[in-house]
Amino acid sequence: MATADNALPPGESSTDREDHVENPRRRDYLSIGAVAFAGVGAGVIALPLINQMNPSADVLALSTTTVDLSGIEPGQAITTSFRKQPLFVRNLTPKEIAEAEAVPLSELRDPETLAQRTKEGHENWLITLGVCTHLGCVPLGAGEGETRGPFGGYFCPCHGSVYDTAARIRQGPAPKNLFVPEYKFTSDTTVLVGEA
Repeated sequence: MATADNALPPGESSTDREDHVENPRRRDYLSIGAVAFAGVGAGVIALPLINQMNPSADVLALSTTTVDLSGIEPGQAITTSFRKQPLFVRNLTPKEIAEAEAVPLSELRDPETLAQRTKEGHENWLITLGVCTHLGCVPLGAGEGETRGPFGGYFCPCHGSVYDTAARIRQGPAPKNLFVPEYKFTSDTTVLVGEA
C-alpha cells in the first residue's frame, strides 16, 4: 500500500515520474553557463567605460616637457611651461652653489640640501615649478633684471616670500620650498621633466 508521501496523481505510473526528474548535473551546467555568460557580458560593457577614463593624447602630451639647456649660461634662468604651470630652470654658478651649501639646515623652514634638490653630477641645474607655495603667485628672479631678493634666488611680489639660490624658502609666509618636479637628463644638454 502506498503512503501519502509516495502517492501518485491519478493516471500517472512510477515509470512516468522517473522520466520527469531532471538530471542534477545538467542543472549545474546551466547555472554555471548562465553566470559565465553574465560575467562576459559585464566585462564587455565595463571595458569601454573603464577605457574612456584613460587620459587623452593631448593630456599625455602635456604630461612631460623637454627642455634644451644648451642656451642657458651660468647664472641665467629661463621660464618655460610644465603642465600649464611656469617652470624655472636655472644654471647655478659655483658661487651660488657654495652659498646654498653653506646654509645650515637648522636655519631653513623646509630643510633640504642642494644635493636633494638637484641630480647627482648636475648640481648646477636647479629645476623647480615657478609657483610660490604660499598662494600660488609666480615669483620673480628667473627673468633678466628681475629682483631676486636678499638671498639671490626668487622673490614673490604678492606677499614677500623670499627664496635662496636653491629655491628654498628663507623669509615670508610661504611654508615650503619651490617644488622640484620629477625629471631626468636624457643628454648633457636635455632634460625630460615629468619623468624620473
